[in-house]
Amino acid sequence: MSVAYRPVGWTRSKIVYDAALLAGVALYLVAFMRLAPGARPAGTLLDAQSLAIKAFGSCAFLLLTMVLMIGPLARLDQRFLPLLYNRRHFGVITCAVAASHAMAVIDWYFAYSPLSPWVALLATDTASGELRGLPFIPFGVLAFLILLVLAATSHDFWLAFLGPPVWKAIHMSLYGAYGLVVLHIAFGVLQDARNAGLPLLVFGGAGALIALHLAAAWRERRRDQPMAVKAEGWVAAGLIRDVPSGRGLVVPLADGSSVAIFRENDSLAAISNLCAHQNGPLGEGRLRDGCVICPWHGYEYRLRDGCAPAPFTERVATYQLRLEGEAILLDPRPNPLGTAVEPLSIPGDRR
Repeated sequence: MSVAYRPVGWTRSKIVYDAALLAGVALYLVAFMRLAPGARPAGTLLDAQSLAIKAFGSCAFLLLTMVLMIGPLARLDQRFLPLLYNRRHFGVITCAVAASHAMAVIDWYFAYSPLSPWVALLATDTASGELRGLPFIPFGVLAFLILLVLAATSHDFWLAFLGPPVWKAIHMSLYGAYGLVVLHIAFGVLQDARNAGLPLLVFGGAGALIALHLAAAWRERRRDQPMAVKAEGWVAAGLIRDVPSGRGLVVPLADGSSVAIFRENDSLAAISNLCAHQNGPLGEGRLRDGCVICPWHGYEYRLRDGCAPAPFTERVATYQLRLEGEAILLDPRPNPLGTAVEPLSIPGDRR
């Protein structure tokens, strides 16, 4: 292997993120264990082990739904961007909660089986020709195996070793895992639901997730319309007032790529909209000390030359800008990596 392993760099923000997430999981589990017995219909019993199985299972479903909501939420409202920075930690914790659910099931139902618990887990779930008898455990097992693979490959080592396209394709299987989990619940515990809480949780969560993705896709579709091309091949990128101070204006190009224009004080500069780390949207990032910070994983690039500050070596392309009155014109041809471009000063009467 030519890729070196680097331990996770723990920062204060990562520690706070993980601590808040773990505290939320603990609060949910404690609340569920205390409140769920009271929500059961009168005359029905729920033993402690079954209660734990339901608590871990519902918690894993909620966490998985939230993981998939973070992306579209961050695209619709930048206030959700902090949730995006360490989303992989969210996924690993989700996998750990799902593992707790699986181990609780095996311990309660198959601990005394004459067969291996893993064999018994699948062998006892047979179809009877009716919807209620449709095996639901294989859906859950397959979803859990996908979560395990994603958690095991969440480290940057695997991202560098596999390459961003392959790594991203593997991690998109999270959507498939979510679908399997919905089937696991629908053909399993939902068949014996005694109140509206579980159906509301499953179908309400899945419905909200689909609605968020559709809303984000609609917004991206409108924003991804290529800009008009002016004389000499330059692109009309927008007006000076369209670029918020400290934030980016994303300019889609005819070839499918996009450029992020930033305004720092009274000057403008443009770099590629795709982070060199994992193709994160730099135009949705923020400026700090002359560097654009990727909203996905915090990678930084200097605006003037597109290079990451030392000791990092990532680079993105820079672009030429010019002004015609209030209009910003962009040369869509990227400069060679590492090319420094003097920021375009905004005249005093146009600021």
